[in-house]
Amino acid sequence: MIIIENLTKVYDNGFVALRNINLEIPDGQFVSIIGLSGSGKSTLLRCINRLIEPTEGRIIWNGIDVTRASDDELRQIRRKIGMIFQQFNLVKRSSVLTNVMAGRLGYINPIYSLFNYFPKHEQERAMAALKRVGILEKAHNRASALSGGQQQRVGIARTLMQEPEMLLADEPVASLDPATSHSVMKYLQLLNQEDGITVMCSLHFLSLARAYSHRVIALKDGVIEFDGLPDDIDKDRFKMIYGEDAVEVEIH
Repeated sequence: MIIIENLTKVYDNGFVALRNINLEIPDGQFVSIIGLSGSGKSTLLRCINRLIEPTEGRIIWNGIDVTRASDDELRQIRRKIGMIFQQFNLVKRSSVLTNVMAGRLGYINPIYSLFNYFPKHEQERAMAALKRVGILEKAHNRASALSGGQQQRVGIARTLMQEPEMLLADEPVASLDPATSHSVMKYLQLLNQEDGITVMCSLHFLSLARAYSHRVIALKDGVIEFDGLPDDIDKDRFKMIYGEDAVEVEIH
């Protein structure tokens, strides 16, 4: 269970990205966070693992106050919270296997990474993660040689190496074409359904949120505009979230 209480984020330039956000998200839920650019989606996700420091409020995860955790405690917390980024965050000159192994650095001796050495059982774990996301045959390719969709699947495999209990996906399909977007979303859904991993995923398109999530949270100007079932967002609610001139686009 993650509990967010009165979460507020004000940036140094005075911009209020989040205003008094209150949420409870049970374990194992797939939650899509939607809204316009600048609505606070990415800030919310990054406050949860403190890639961005909240200005006010509390975030409680598994009974631990993340917002007050020490550096050592935060490292332990982040082991169990995977993060998937829009721009993949891979080391492009390194092999796919090496990129996936990076997800294990929170568990093994850091000296291994200096010499690009990883124990055999960890390499086997990485190969299994690549097999699970359908790109085992790319293990020894340079990451730069992969398509965008394949690179994002490497990002998912890297996250699997953490053995996460929660996964934060920050606009993971924003730079992908529609068919590839569905492919990536299906892998996230698979991890949610088969492993019980809680998924919080920010998305631009409501159609993707409807297709893959149990619950949709819509942000507008840093506040919650909607929180409920995907199918409960009708035309009027859609316009409240995206504006009167917005037109819903289906991703096929």
